[in-house]
Amino acid sequence: MMPVELILLGASTVLLFVHIMLQGQLATRERGLDWNAGPRDDETRPLGTYAGRAARALANFQETYPAFVALALGLAVTGHTGGVGAIGAGLWFAARLVYIPLYLFGIRYIRSLSWLASILGLLLMLIRFF
Repeated sequence: MMPVELILLGASTVLLFVHIMLQGQLATRERGLDWNAGPRDDETRPLGTYAGRAARALANFQETYPAFVALALGLAVTGHTGGVGAIGAGLWFAARLVYIPLYLFGIRYIRSLSWLASILGLLLMLIRFF
């Protein structure tokens, strides 16, 4: 049976694609198909509310994603999967999943708690190494 950490690693790739596609679709809706198909040399116009939030949520995801990937792979390679590491991976994934609508709809404080939960998940994964 595949470890939970590796299952969530695969699912996190889908989550990354969701972030990218959501941001791209919202930006294209604002800026138009010509902008999307073009070289994007003239990106001076700021993004509106939802496209801007989607772009910032994607950037935020990208800040913690490398740590998640490294920890998930590290736990799998060292044979330290399961236990608190699996709980941490699940917490990170769930928190990052709910972070998207919380950010898009501008829900304050709970969004920050979601981010903190994802960091706690990473810390639990790190603790599993020791």
